[in-house]
Amino acid sequence: MTIREEYEQSEKLTLSPKAASANGAGNRRVQEVPCDIRTCFQRDVDRIVHSKSFRRLKHKTQVFLQPEGDHYRTRMTHTIEVARIARTITRALRLNEDLTEAIAFGHDLGHTPFGHAGERALAKISNYGFEHNEQSLRVVDILERDGKGLNLCNEVRDGILCHTGEKQPDTLEGRIVRISDRIAYINHDVDDAIRAGILAEEDIPDEIIAVTGDNYGDRIDSIIRDVITTSRESGEIEMSSTMYFVMESFRDFMFERVYKNPVAKSEESKVEGMLSMIFDYYIKDPSKLPEDYLSHLDRYTPERVICDYIAGMSDTYLLYMFNNLFIPGSWSVR
Repeated sequence: MTIREEYEQSEKLTLSPKAASANGAGNRRVQEVPCDIRTCFQRDVDRIVHSKSFRRLKHKTQVFLQPEGDHYRTRMTHTIEVARIARTITRALRLNEDLTEAIAFGHDLGHTPFGHAGERALAKISNYGFEHNEQSLRVVDILERDGKGLNLCNEVRDGILCHTGEKQPDTLEGRIVRISDRIAYINHDVDDAIRAGILAEEDIPDEIIAVTGDNYGDRIDSIIRDVITTSRESGEIEMSSTMYFVMESFRDFMFERVYKNPVAKSEESKVEGMLSMIFDYYIKDPSKLPEDYLSHLDRYTPERVICDYIAGMSDTYLLYMFNNLFIPGSWSVR
């Protein structure tokens, strides 16, 4: 018996009957010989973490564009926080932590530079529209490994695609990532907004504090505990009605005070301009695309390939490309 098979056997003894089992899973777009050491879900975690698109997350905006300071969240730190929240809930419910982790690490791989501002800009520019969850699936299916994709398990692909939007994930593990994403971003965005001076702790409405607590750690803890308790009782992945109402109120508060705050968002109009100019530059002459994207023109339209290229850029690389293409360089006469 291989190490993987021993682990799959232990899952049967320790996990809930509702958990996604690695034994019998692992259906991929292209079938592969199973690993002797890792389960299919563990293998997918490694593929995602070792991918280029995962490494680029460290230079992609979460909420605040170009903040001055080392402690603001990036798309990567957001991803890690989602993974930790999701694993805590998963472990408490005796579900499959490896599947949860794979979905969490992959859920935002398709996010644009400059966060949701970049996402909105690409949605306006492209006739295809743009949704970051759909792009995340496109990254793992098509764009990674020079067009070969990561060939992930269907359970992981489903969780990545359905972490947001109308359709719920098929697995409970995917639904945990979906709810953990919201728990993470609302709470860490409050923390960053307080750090930036846009909010003060006392600005948070009393009805939210009364249920969740009056500091970052207590809020995260109380929401996670509520999800675990409610989900254990119902067999679904959900919050109590009280906590759900509070979280909706919290989200509305964040949109009013942070996500649409003119100070925090004052630079976002520039993002659309930069992305539009770069898109127009390549649509006029797609042959100027990097070589690894030129090969995709055999299968996809120039517009689709250019969107893939721009969406994959980090904030820093987008600024570099914009300066390189449109800002005159210095020169001197000798």
